[in-house]
Amino acid sequence: MIECNDTDKALRHRKRMQRKKEIVDAAIARANQTKGLLLVLTGNGKGKSSSAFGMVARALGHGMRVAVAQFIKGRSDTGEEAFFRQQANVVWHVLGEGFTWDTQNLERDIETARRGWAVVQNMLRDPRLNLVVLDELTYPLKYGWLDMETVLEDLKNRPPMQHVIVTGRAAPQALCDLADTITEMHDVRHAYRSGIMAQNGIDL
Repeated sequence: MIECNDTDKALRHRKRMQRKKEIVDAAIARANQTKGLLLVLTGNGKGKSSSAFGMVARALGHGMRVAVAQFIKGRSDTGEEAFFRQQANVVWHVLGEGFTWDTQNLERDIETARRGWAVVQNMLRDPRLNLVVLDELTYPLKYGWLDMETVLEDLKNRPPMQHVIVTGRAAPQALCDLADTITEMHDVRHAYRSGIMAQNGIDL
């Protein structure tokens, strides 16, 4: 048996949801443009690359062609690479040689970054690629290893419907100004600081 208070509550809920639906439907109707998006995933929190690779999976589900370029990271034994390299519509490039505290060679780091960007330029000119992931690109930009204006121009001049995702901490303001979507991930707690090593399936 439904009491009056329960009936009133149900009616109020229905009216709120009707108003909300009108607002949502109007917003969806206004969003009538299509274009290739530039997304920036930045911040100190964990999950920037993981989020990008989630979108890679989504794109593949739609039959799209994807290219991934990893700056800084030099290892080729991560779970995401092992999985996505098996997919027919994925091109994967590991362009880095490891973190700067590992390489300890500034000239070599700069040269590696610039060779890597030459590979990316070909990706950004290829209209067959629907999604390009530039993993940890923010670091060679932040350190000045790549010319910012060149990178921005290459991003601007890519095929109109090509989506690009850039990941990494401290995304430069000039890059953010160009972006369509920016997500900043905050670090609240990380297992590493409790002495827990990187875990397969979570970190690797």
